[in-house]
Amino acid sequence: MKNFKSINTIKLLAILFVSSIMFVSCSSDDDDHDDHDHEEELITTVTYKLTNGTDIVTIEFKDIDGDGSALPTYSISGPLTANTTYTGAIELLNETEDPAEDITEEVEEEGDEHEFFITSSISDIVITKTDVDEDGNPIGIESSLVTGDASTGTLTIILKHEPTKPNDGTSAGAGGSTDVEVTFDIEVQ
Repeated sequence: MKNFKSINTIKLLAILFVSSIMFVSCSSDDDDHDDHDHEEELITTVTYKLTNGTDIVTIEFKDIDGDGSALPTYSISGPLTANTTYTGAIELLNETEDPAEDITEEVEEEGDEHEFFITSSISDIVITKTDVDEDGNPIGIESSLVTGDASTGTLTIILKHEPTKPNDGTSAGAGGSTDVEVTFDIEVQ
């Protein structure tokens, strides 16, 4: 009788174990982010246009063939003016499509799943994101950039997908995955 009870107990435990595995493997992994709907878009062009009246500086990265063999290009239309406030706007394109696909629209529509981080190695440049998502958290498509005294350094633009929001304002602290990261040499005069 003792063996019969032990065998039944073992069978019951085995059935419960198999059932729990089946339950876990069939459970939904939906964390309200709809990851299965997000296809990573190819970003071939990043343009950051800075405007102060007639003073317009366009900072642009292009990698027209995407992951192809052609080297990307980095261009800046001119130096930034010292002690000036610029209004900034970022545009993302996929120029492998004809006509070019505007990825900026998707980033704006999915603002709660994206955030730009724009930083400079020049300590007295201050960059503030001026647009927000539906929850009031920053996106960074639109910004304000304030220059200080004449200097040289770098400007980095990073787009994060599914960052923690709100976050500490840094790309490292926000987590998520990086959709694009480009760094430019800039001059303030």
